[in-house]
Amino acid sequence: NEMPEENRTALTEFVLLGFTDRLEVEIPLFGLFLLIYAITLVGNVGLVMLVQLNASLHTPMYYFLSNLSFLDLSCSSAIAPKMLVNLLAQQKTVSLVGCATQMFLFAAFTDAECLILAVMAYDRYMAICHPLLYTVAMSRRVCTSMVAGAYLSGGLTSLVHTSFTFTLSFCGSNVINHFFCDIPPLLEISCSNTHLNEVLLFTLCGFIQTSSFLTIAISYACILSTILRIHVAASRHKAFYTCTSHLMSIGLFYGSLLFTYLRPSSSYTLDTDKVVSAFYTVVFPMLNPLIYSLRNKEVKD
Repeated sequence: NEMPEENRTALTEFVLLGFTDRLEVEIPLFGLFLLIYAITLVGNVGLVMLVQLNASLHTPMYYFLSNLSFLDLSCSSAIAPKMLVNLLAQQKTVSLVGCATQMFLFAAFTDAECLILAVMAYDRYMAICHPLLYTVAMSRRVCTSMVAGAYLSGGLTSLVHTSFTFTLSFCGSNVINHFFCDIPPLLEISCSNTHLNEVLLFTLCGFIQTSSFLTIAISYACILSTILRIHVAASRHKAFYTCTSHLMSIGLFYGSLLFTYLRPSSSYTLDTDKVVSAFYTVVFPMLNPLIYSLRNKEVKD
């Protein structure tokens, strides 16, 4: 409910409630998430370096893959260090500036990753459906422009979300029922009218995620149609095999994001969302390098 202006007090910090306040649970969680984050760092940094140093991987597909690894690493690094500290700290606080920074970085990297996954689907579409035009259609200039557009779009939408969220008034409790500064739990504790913020969240996130998902769906519908017309079974299997890693990443990433952000605010259950959020902020960035390494002959070689 909206509170009268004279009854509001300015907050300087928030308390992140996290997963639990039980020490016997927090210590095992700390060990688990520390291991996951360490694997995330090694896997994604290794994949980026591998693509940069190996000339045989200087192709559009691996250029996009290295950017995907960078975004996974960045998204995880915006969340995991503070989460790990808070699992062992008695004062689980975050400053107003720190909260805004975390929200901006997380939203920017997540939105950019949605678009990079869509660009990767388009790359596979051109490679399989129009192989003779592939070199021209996916030139270095085009690939660089696509990646730059993804980063710019992610940054701009994140700036809108962060700006509108932190123009709200926060009064009463400063406890965020989450392990990082995300938009829905902050709207929960605001004493301002959050209708505009909810509309922006649904519209901007919905536009990026839905348009990216539609691009992916249309691309793979065309790819499947082309593959089914290939008469040689070995060639058909090879063409489909090049897409399986990307399809696995899409299913894991979009499933959790759509569940979290494209629901009406009345159906939010923050305790459930924390579990889902832990998957796409901490676990998913660890899985991507493993998916692309274990199922990709060029990377394994």
